Amino acid sequence: MNKIVLSFLALLCCINIQAGVKLQKQGSATQLVVNDKPMLLLAGELSNSAATSPADIRKALKQMKNSGVNSVFVPAYWEFVEPDEGKYDFALVDSVITTARKHDLKIVFLWFGAWKNSMSCYAPLWVKENTKRFPRSLTENSKPLEICTAFSDNLLQADKRAFCELMKHIKAVDSQENTVIMMQVENEIGMLESARDHSSLAEKAYRQPVPAPLLKALKLKKKGTWAEVFGTDRYADEKFQAYYYAKYVEQLASAGKAIYNIPMYVNAAMNSRGRKPGEYPSAGPLAHLFDIWKCGAPSIDIFAPDIYDTGYKGWVEKYKRADNPFFTPEVKCDANSGVKAYYTFGETDAISFSPFALDEANYKVKNSLRRSYKVIDQLSPILLQHQGKGKNWGLLFDQEDKERIIEDGDITMTCRHFFTLPWDPRATDGSKWPEGGGLIVRLAKNEYIIAGNGIVVVFQSKTEKAQAEEKKLGEDGFVDNGGTETKKQATTFKGKRIGIGYVDQVEIDKNGKLQFIRRDNGDQDHQGRHARISCGDNKILHIKLYEY
Repeated sequence: MNKIVLSFLALLCCINIQAGVKLQKQGSATQLVVNDKPMLLLAGELSNSAATSPADIRKALKQMKNSGVNSVFVPAYWEFVEPDEGKYDFALVDSVITTARKHDLKIVFLWFGAWKNSMSCYAPLWVKENTKRFPRSLTENSKPLEICTAFSDNLLQADKRAFCELMKHIKAVDSQENTVIMMQVENEIGMLESARDHSSLAEKAYRQPVPAPLLKALKLKKKGTWAEVFGTDRYADEKFQAYYYAKYVEQLASAGKAIYNIPMYVNAAMNSRGRKPGEYPSAGPLAHLFDIWKCGAPSIDIFAPDIYDTGYKGWVEKYKRADNPFFTPEVKCDANSGVKAYYTFGETDAISFSPFALDEANYKVKNSLRRSYKVIDQLSPILLQHQGKGKNWGLLFDQEDKERIIEDGDITMTCRHFFTLPWDPRATDGSKWPEGGGLIVRLAKNEYIIAGNGIVVVFQSKTEKAQAEEKKLGEDGFVDNGGTETKKQATTFKGKRIGIGYVDQVEIDKNGKLQFIRRDNGDQDHQGRHARISCGDNKILHIKLYEY
């Protein structure tokens, strides 16, 4: 009898156990905590069709492990989870989880449910075929789209049931090991061709008064229908659609969390290149729609950008907000991904960085990212300790954007692309510069860590910087070309200067302790003028400064 009771109690504990995964604040940062330890997701996302068979899953996750990642973003497809209505199949989900455990990887599942990149392409065939029960969105001229309408309760209930069954299954098989650490709800939601849905269900909602909670969230005193409050242009239509997309997502997220409470996020395709709503996926969780989405979907923890366009720093800035931790599940996968990773973790206190379709990338791209991730993984104890305290910065440079000046107390750091040094022939051979990137962490007064690839940093006091004369110096430290008489300095130098005590190349152990490799002096730090990491290198430098 005692054995039966103990077994029953043990079963109850398993049933009631909650995930050892949560988000917690540290200063101004939000950290992902897995099994009581904060974690940086040095991740990659699989290509869309890479997880549709166990054989493909085994191959893809092995490739990802070899690419240096510690976590993988993997689709979970509604059409495979529920191929026949009410009959659930989690074979692919289980294959992902067991294979990930074999390779010591964490998994973020992407629910490809009602929508993926706007379209309903991953809905099961029994949903796609029954357009009476699951009606489509329509354009303003009544053209049906490959987009199920978000205003259909039948769709919502079917999608939600499948998502909840998935959450129940993940809880049952993974609540103790916590291989699955986050969930993405749908994928790049948005209307295409029209800024909003014009189906009969949508039009009925459009004619109703704007809901009071949204008016309150937007601090609007005007009441009335959507057209009366917001107008009738495509940007007004986008607001209407965004609210109802958010309300739909909230139903899935809140129900899923009630079953198994792990962090959940939504991702957005960017409104770039001058495109208007409907030319880009209208009404997704875009930065200009945050207030609407936060009102409609309060259970969503993070609004995440998928960044493929130029201007990476600008997109990052839009999503790094006090009310939204920076987290990206998808960035363009190319040879510059590694330097962007340095910038992202240094500048934003990011939770994740993840190039898309890393499984399909060539060796050069994978190797570049692997080398960056190896360095960032070493740095993670220091980064996690300093997140949210205003002691770290990110650097990202190209041929046009070459310089950033950082002020830290009395110290001014002039940071530049490595090719701004005049003696590197690659800077002037006519080829396009690779991006250079890095991060800086202040450990203590006059003590810094610099890591990255293709950067150079000069340290000065504020007064020294204000009085500095820019001179083009050669690699030997002498004026590059003489023969021109220079005027004597008009005023006497005032204040103190900053000197470099030493620049050490280091490694960092799992406890965050620095391990000396070699000292960069003489030619390697330009006789005490700067710290640098050349293009193609990935290093960690420990810098100690002094005043004189």
